[in-house]
Amino acid sequence: MLVPPNNFGMVEEDLYRSGSPDSINFPFLEMLGLNSLVWLAPEEPSPELLTFCNQNSISLYHLGHLHSTSAWEPITEEVVLQALNLLVQPATYPAIVMCNQGRHRTGTVIGCLRKLQMWCLSSILEEYRRFAGPKVRVMNEQFIELFDIDLVFE
Repeated sequence: MLVPPNNFGMVEEDLYRSGSPDSINFPFLEMLGLNSLVWLAPEEPSPELLTFCNQNSISLYHLGHLHSTSAWEPITEEVVLQALNLLVQPATYPAIVMCNQGRHRTGTVIGCLRKLQMWCLSSILEEYRRFAGPKVRVMNEQFIELFDIDLVFE
């Protein structure tokens, strides 16, 4: 039986998003043939996730710890830029972007990616809200709206 992680979604071909996986989700993730995992949570990935990545030759990029000490702190522009710089490189794919619940940090990065892809703001925010559910953070929506895509290629 294949069980996707919480808040799993396909962003586009070979790019996925989700919350932190449990061991029951590993067979599903293995099926995706991932090359990279972008971990946005400030906490260290679980030992099981680290082992899964090692066993499947998945490059894990732990960006969340760089500028955050708690899950309640908003994601920084620097972390978003580092994540987007990974996501614009073909060698990164297939890839998955994750944080604890797959809502706020992941949603902000995917929202900024959508902005880079020239999506209209209303569609970007609709996608963010779909994954955030009733826990929408207005500061994240404002971050996405004001994000300067020109910084990605500097």
